Amino acid sequence: MPNEKKVNGVNVDQLFQTIELIKGKPEMAQFRFRARNTWVAGTHNRATVRDFYGALQEDDSRAAMVFEIDEPPVLCGLNLGANPVEYLLVALSGCLTTSLVAQAAVRGIALRKVESRYEGELDLQGFLGLSAEVPVGYKNIRVFFTIEADITEEQKEELIEMARQYSPVYNSIAKPVPVAVQLDKK
Repeated sequence: MPNEKKVNGVNVDQLFQTIELIKGKPEMAQFRFRARNTWVAGTHNRATVRDFYGALQEDDSRAAMVFEIDEPPVLCGLNLGANPVEYLLVALSGCLTTSLVAQAAVRGIALRKVESRYEGELDLQGFLGLSAEVPVGYKNIRVFFTIEADITEEQKEELIEMARQYSPVYNSIAKPVPVAVQLDKK
C-alpha cells in the first residue's frame, strides 16, 4: 500500500493493526516455533528451521533454513559452523536489535545505524564435568549498542531498555524458562 507509514523499514500501521487485532482476539498471539537437528559427525550437526504455528494457523510457506553447528579445533571440532553458544549470542543480537528498531519505529524515531557487539564468558570446567562449582553455561553476557539517530543519549538508553524489556530471547535467558529434554518415544 502506498500510504503505509514506515519507519526504519517497519510498517508501523501494520504493527498497530496487529496489536489491535490481538487485543480483540488474544488467542492469535499464541505461537509455536520449531527447530530440528541432525548429528552429522564428530561435533558437527545441522539444525533446520522451516514451519511454525502462529496467528491460529500452521505456516510452512518459507523455505527451510539450515544452520551448520560445530566446534573450533581446540574443542575437537572442524570449524564447520558457529558453535551453539555463539548461536545463542546471534539469537540474542537479532532479537534485541529487532525489538529496539520496532520500539524506535513506534515512537517515530528514524535510525541511521544500529550496531551491537556481544561477549559471553564460559569456563569449560563446568561443561567438561571437572568442577561442580563452575556453571555449565555462560557466566555473563555483555551487550554494547551503538545507535546513530537524531536523539539524545537518554533516548538511546530508553530504546535499549525497551529492547531488553520486549525481547523474547533476552527474557528467555535473563528469566529462564522451563526446558524439557527427553527421549522421543514415537
